[in-house]
Amino acid sequence: MTDDVPFDAVLCDVDNVIRFYDPTELLARERALGLTEGTTTKVAFAPENDLPLLLGRITQEEWAESVAEALTGLVPADQALDLARTLAHLPFHADETVVALLRAARAHVPLVLLTNATLQLEEDLASLGLTDLADHVVSSARVGLAKPDARIFALAAERAGARPERCLFVDDTRENVEAAVGLGMRGVRFRTPEDLRRALAPVLRP
Repeated sequence: MTDDVPFDAVLCDVDNVIRFYDPTELLARERALGLTEGTTTKVAFAPENDLPLLLGRITQEEWAESVAEALTGLVPADQALDLARTLAHLPFHADETVVALLRAARAHVPLVLLTNATLQLEEDLASLGLTDLADHVVSSARVGLAKPDARIFALAAERAGARPERCLFVDDTRENVEAAVGLGMRGVRFRTPEDLRRALAPVLRP
C-alpha cells in the first residue's frame, strides 16, 4: 500500500459486526416462563459453557444440552432444553452496509475474518451468501484458539500476509480490541457501520 495508508490488511470479527441475531423469540419464551430477559444468554455464554463450543470441542447440540443442564433448576428440564435450543438456532442476518464496506476494502487490501465461532460457521456464511467475502477465515472452532489469545491474532495476520503492526483489527468487544492493540495492531471498536467506514477511509478514498 502507499505510505499514507496505515494498514496492509483488515482482520474483522463476524458476530455483532457482520452478522446480527434476532433474540425476539427467545426473550418472549423467557418472559412466559417468568425468567429475567437474557438469563439463557448469560448462562450459555459463561466461559465454562461457551469455550468448549468455540474451540470446536463440542457440537452446537451438545452445547445446547450443557446450557439446558445449567438452566435446570430455574425452569423444568424440558423447558430448559427448549430455551437452549431456541438460543442455538436464533435467526440471523448480515448487515448489508458492513458487507459492502468490507467488499470495497478487499479490492485494495486482504480481508481475513477472525472470529470466535462454532463448527457451524461455514454453513452459516453460505446461508448468508458470504462464502466469498474474505480471502481467509480464521475460526476459533477450526484452529483451536479463541480471542483474545495472542496466537489467533498472529495466525490471522500470517494468513493475511501482513505484519501485525500493519493490520487493522475490527471487533465489537473491548477485550479483543485491546489484545490486538497490545500486539501492535490498529484496533477499532465496532458499534455502528460508521465506525467501520471511518476506519477503512484510507483505502476507500475515491
